[in-house]
Amino acid sequence: MKKEYIDVTSYQGEGYLPMIDFETWRVAILRYCEELEVQNLATMQKHNETDEVFVLLEGNCTLFTGGKGEAIHDVDAIAMKPLQLYNVKQGTWHTHTLDHAATVLIVENRNTSDMNSPTQSLSKEQITELRSLFTEWE
Repeated sequence: MKKEYIDVTSYQGEGYLPMIDFETWRVAILRYCEELEVQNLATMQKHNETDEVFVLLEGNCTLFTGGKGEAIHDVDAIAMKPLQLYNVKQGTWHTHTLDHAATVLIVENRNTSDMNSPTQSLSKEQITELRSLFTEWE
């Protein structure tokens, strides 16, 4: 195989890392990090200019949503299944928690940044609700 035609990358660290940026799209990897443990979740983020696709490759991940609009509401959770695509629609508040073995593939617009992706703190009631929706992994 001619290696000049293919870039091979991987990521074994913690947290989020963009792996490939090309023209208008980005592919990133999300792995376990302490700030995303369910007891540490205190914010949600939304992307104003893009959907965001999550694919669980291994381990366990729960995806939480908080509706659309200016404020977080309707907190909900879904335990992700491996190799299924979860498309979080543009403008939807979301966060996630991962176990130590989790690897999540993320596809989003290349220009996704803090400038077009506001973060909002969860209220004490929303944190309680989020934690009550979380089901421990087997």
